[in-house]
Amino acid sequence: MASLALTSSCNLGFRSLPSCRSRSAKSPSLNLKSTTRSDLLSNQNRASSRSNSLNKPFLGTLPSSFSLNLSNCARSLSNRKFTVRASAASAAPVAPSSQPWQGAALKPLMASIATGVILWFLPVPSGVTKNAWQLLAIFLATIVGIITQPLPLGAVALMGLGASVLTKTLTFAAAFSAFGDPIPWLIALAFFFARGFIKTGLGNRIAYQFVSLFGSSSLGLGYSLVFSEALLAPAIPSVSARAGGIFLPLVKSLCVACGSNAGDGTEKKLGAWLMLTCFQTSVISSSMFLTAMAANPLSANLTYNTIKQTIGWTDWAKAAIVPGLISLLVVPLLLYIIYPPTVKSSPDAPKLAREKLEKMGSMTKNEIIMAATLVLTVGLWIFGSKLNVDAVTAAILGLSVLLITGVVTWKECLAEAVAWDTLTWFAALIAMAGYLNKYGLITWFSQTVVKFVGGLGLSWQLSFGILVLLYFYSHYFFASGAAHIGAMFTAFLSVASALGTPPFFAAMVLSFLSNLMGGLTHYGIGSAPVFYGANYVPLATWWGYGFLISIVNIIIWLGVGGIWWKFIGLW
Repeated sequence: MASLALTSSCNLGFRSLPSCRSRSAKSPSLNLKSTTRSDLLSNQNRASSRSNSLNKPFLGTLPSSFSLNLSNCARSLSNRKFTVRASAASAAPVAPSSQPWQGAALKPLMASIATGVILWFLPVPSGVTKNAWQLLAIFLATIVGIITQPLPLGAVALMGLGASVLTKTLTFAAAFSAFGDPIPWLIALAFFFARGFIKTGLGNRIAYQFVSLFGSSSLGLGYSLVFSEALLAPAIPSVSARAGGIFLPLVKSLCVACGSNAGDGTEKKLGAWLMLTCFQTSVISSSMFLTAMAANPLSANLTYNTIKQTIGWTDWAKAAIVPGLISLLVVPLLLYIIYPPTVKSSPDAPKLAREKLEKMGSMTKNEIIMAATLVLTVGLWIFGSKLNVDAVTAAILGLSVLLITGVVTWKECLAEAVAWDTLTWFAALIAMAGYLNKYGLITWFSQTVVKFVGGLGLSWQLSFGILVLLYFYSHYFFASGAAHIGAMFTAFLSVASALGTPPFFAAMVLSFLSNLMGGLTHYGIGSAPVFYGANYVPLATWWGYGFLISIVNIIIWLGVGGIWWKFIGLW
């Protein structure tokens, strides 16, 4: 009976808790999951009050062990309170000292810094100024940082500019001079146009039209985009405007429409292959026509100044058409084999695309404005030289129309983080590469190559082959085709002619390669930052396939192209 009375008194005093016996048998931490600390304190107070009231009327009849057992219950409750405290402590936020490192990736950062430091302290070669050598050290350190990515690209490039200013290698004005260059801004504007395409749904509408016509296979879809871009190449003399402003939004819309998005693991369904294919073929189409790339007339002008021969539009197109078409056929297929999309065949896609178009109905007001703005901008890109309107001015005019009509808002432009990041790192590389040329490093490099090749005593064919490879792969040091042409074209053409290479033939080949070499990196030509910035292809993959495709293009253009050029009497 005493035991029964004890059990009853415990249950009476702690209604929300198990009995004392059950407490001794079970883990306190499990039994207190639904009990708060305030409940426990309240119950303890009630228990103490009740024990006092019980002791008064029954003091002479209850066993003496009763008060002791109540004390045991209270002590057990006290232990429970400590359990609650421990549980609360374990749920507390992690101390700042134990949080994971959120800064730069240290190993890539150290590799980048080590590259610059080692080169900085190497002896300066004869004929090179100290400033030029130090800038080369910072430039190569920045390139290593861009490849290994200890931080986002824009941050790495900004650190490179900061280092050049801190070491007095460049003045602030010189380091940031390329932010006034039109090409980085044209690239950023292309991203804003892409936003308008996607927001209005015009990009999806065009994408569904392509899918309805060619969407039964990924390869057919890719070829339709490749040859559409090539058809526009003679009329739009800016690869940034053509590939970035017109085709990138379309390609992104196609990828999204096919369920391939950047950053969610679906990149390789279609987007990665399509982005890489459209970029690599954009440098091919740029090499096929004199008016397909802004720097091509510069090559023609330097050719006339060096060898007093004129490269006409027809001369260029006739020489480039055969190797160009073969490259346009081979490169997409090769990438399809070695870097394939996981979705290769979709026989129901054209039907589904037509159903989507039916659901979309007629074009909305914003789609019409977007389409009209695109026509206006492209028209100015085509006929801008006659109207004295450059490509960037035309793009700004088009964006102004979109902003005024509300098709795109300025907040949306500010939120386009990739555009601003690309603008930052591309402008930084242009500035450093430009001053490498101004400081005379590129001239020294060209003269060194010329002396080396000329002293080998080889036939003109082999000598020209070596010159071609050195000219082509030195583009890793350039962020602009125009800068490369301006720095090295004349020197290499002069040496090739002096070694016995037919001058006009040498000029044509160097002109073609001045476009093809843009496919090596993600910064080598105007279309590169735009397509890479879509974030479908990792940087290492981009560079790896860029090098592989460069070998394929050289073989096609010098092999098949060489036979064609012999046939038409170019050499």
